Amino acid sequence: MAVRDIPHVVSQRIHDSDAFALKRYLEDGGYEALRHATNDLSPVDVHNEVKSSGLTGRSGGAAFPTASKWELLRKDSAGYLIINADESEPGFFKDRRIMERDPHLMIEGTLLSAYALEVRTVFVYIRGEFALALERVQTAINEAYEYGAIGSNIFGSDFSCNVIVHPGAGAYICGEETALIESLEGKRGFPRIKPPFFPAVNGLYNQPTIVNNVETVATVPWIISNGGASYATWGGGRFTGTRLYCLSGRIRQPGIYEVEQHVPTFRDLLFDASLGGGMIENETLKAFIPGASFPWFFPEQLELHLDGDEVSANGSSLGAGVMVLDSSTCPVRVAWRLVRFFSRESCGQCTPCREGSGWLEHVLHRIEYGGGRPEDLELLLDLGDNISPGPFPHPPRPERGEGAVAFPYTQTTICPLGPSAVSPVDSSIYRFRDDYLVHINEGFCPYGHNSTSRELVTV
Repeated sequence: MAVRDIPHVVSQRIHDSDAFALKRYLEDGGYEALRHATNDLSPVDVHNEVKSSGLTGRSGGAAFPTASKWELLRKDSAGYLIINADESEPGFFKDRRIMERDPHLMIEGTLLSAYALEVRTVFVYIRGEFALALERVQTAINEAYEYGAIGSNIFGSDFSCNVIVHPGAGAYICGEETALIESLEGKRGFPRIKPPFFPAVNGLYNQPTIVNNVETVATVPWIISNGGASYATWGGGRFTGTRLYCLSGRIRQPGIYEVEQHVPTFRDLLFDASLGGGMIENETLKAFIPGASFPWFFPEQLELHLDGDEVSANGSSLGAGVMVLDSSTCPVRVAWRLVRFFSRESCGQCTPCREGSGWLEHVLHRIEYGGGRPEDLELLLDLGDNISPGPFPHPPRPERGEGAVAFPYTQTTICPLGPSAVSPVDSSIYRFRDDYLVHINEGFCPYGHNSTSRELVTV
């Protein structure tokens, strides 16, 4: 196993019930990095430390270097920083835990980021359903104002910054940065076309805007306290440091784990006794999904490292959550439930996604509940091809870096939500076609799910 002892950069307090209080945060050295930065370092110094750390975005699979993203912001305008706390991807729950258990860590990282960017206004956009997170973050912000960590002349320095919490209305699409900006402006959460609407150029209120997620900014205090070079000693390549992973599904020890990047493999993550602990009831692994939006992986991919470039080269992307399927899991049902989610969360702006994802869900439901037809498999693939053109015309060959769908996605939609609905369909059909055929030919689910409902069977 390649699991090494690592510093707990962002998870040192997330399992402690009292960690949300300012008193506890200060006892652990909280806000000392911000005090040091605002009094002893220049914004350029803070930026350079983050740059030397190699920190990349911790939201999905893009992993764009944080410091390089910050460099896109023009310093001669009234720019903004937005913290994307609208974590809504199925299987992701790390940012929510940080906000609920350690909100001051996120706030300190937010202020350090704002200082490096030389912005004076920050918005924290929190998913509306996160009632406890909203309460904890707003309370922590109020405490930070009283402590002098937010507001005018922070810790006696020349730096002033205000932090504003904005609750979302529970739309999955607002996790996409341009849809989030539209929502912040009081509009419907529709993604913008890029270009020209790159947020760093034309973002909130048509001003340059940087959008970072919760875990990304929560990493910054450790980097400023310990040095970017120290952070970069962990991991390797483009993927330095540590990252939080959410494990769910048929795994013995589901939960949130902070793991070194680049060095461990998926096998380590799922089977190491200190992490996932292996399969429930000694079942065998059938598949694992490195992010609900991404193509599925299978047992032959267990030796891939937790390195975004290596994962991408093998036909998927490295998200922050891994969902585990074992031999007792019905892949048709999993695909249907994922497509159902994406269909219901489609914003409706793009016709292929609005209409196509709904039809994918209808046909999958028909198959799962006993009304499937032999032609449904080709119908599903054809529907998917109209949303995300270019799946391979043959079963994928992982040894050649091929996934079930073309990845990175090609798409007929403004944002990747449409292809996200296609991914579970193609992944499951190419790998588990026999399970589909049993559903279709026998009229029931071989895994014992209730197949008596005939709702939507005739669609």
